[in-house]
Amino acid sequence: MENTSLYVTEATGPSSVEVDICVLEIKKKYEVIPTIVCSICLSFGLIYCFLGYRCFKMVMFFSGFMLGSAAVCLLYHKETVLDTQLGIQTKAGIGLGVGVLCGLVTILVYTMGLFLTGLQLGCLLALVTLAVIGQFCSLAPLWVPLSVLLATSVVFAIFTLRWQKPFTVISTAVFGATTVMLCVDYLVETFTVAGHVYDILCQVPPRPLCWFSWAITGICPVLSLMGLLVQWKFTATGVSHTEDAHKKQQKKAKTVQYRYRESRRRPETHRRRKPPPLKRYAGDVLAPSYLQSLQERQMGTGSSTSSVSTITHTVIDFDFETGSMVPLTASSPAFRV
Repeated sequence: MENTSLYVTEATGPSSVEVDICVLEIKKKYEVIPTIVCSICLSFGLIYCFLGYRCFKMVMFFSGFMLGSAAVCLLYHKETVLDTQLGIQTKAGIGLGVGVLCGLVTILVYTMGLFLTGLQLGCLLALVTLAVIGQFCSLAPLWVPLSVLLATSVVFAIFTLRWQKPFTVISTAVFGATTVMLCVDYLVETFTVAGHVYDILCQVPPRPLCWFSWAITGICPVLSLMGLLVQWKFTATGVSHTEDAHKKQQKKAKTVQYRYRESRRRPETHRRRKPPPLKRYAGDVLAPSYLQSLQERQMGTGSSTSSVSTITHTVIDFDFETGSMVPLTASSPAFRV
């Protein structure tokens, strides 16, 4: 049965008095490391809520990071041997390493990151629904809430893969608002609201919430609507992760084509072999006038003196522009003019 009393008993010396817990001042001792982590998470929650889709790669990274870290923590919780043998620093290092590795995978394969983003959205909505229903009726048997949680998560993951931008905006706004609410809950009440929801899900009679606890709970829906409107109207307008990926592919293809054309236009780097020089002999280069006179003598148009020389059979190559390519040879002794 739910405890509806808003009073706690404090011992003051030999007597005890009842004190209203909703009027107590915040006198809590915070640890340094959890407080720093909570402040960092508060900042990231605000970025998630209002700039989630614009920081698409960051969202994909943290989707994988949270999955890997949660899997490692669940393994430590189930395997008591690992929990007792490993130190706190070792467990934290292993959790961070696995989380970073999963985050890098979801950045490279953004389809997997979108699937995990949809799982987170479905899981949050299912938990809120079960917490509300648990206040009015029992959630037993255990397989009922687990089935609802699993089915809702898978359905929203499929919806996120089908309509990527709208559901990514919704998921980042809701998840960021939930993160801010939990951080404020820790700083004000050290996870009173989170403990209340956990007690409801575990079928344990929870303690009633004060007015400021309900005010902290109201941060989640209000901030979710604000983040959704801000992203839809301002920060996510004109941004598309699919167009960016397509532009990068086109740019890469153009770069490859440009390099291919440049390689085709570029002259060959190796040196071509020069043809061997023509061998000439002494006396091969003859004057054009002398060649013309020889032609006239062979055709019989020359003088009587030249006709004598027609008896000789001189072989001359007239195809070359400047002279013969072979030595002048004669079948009979040459006559001097």
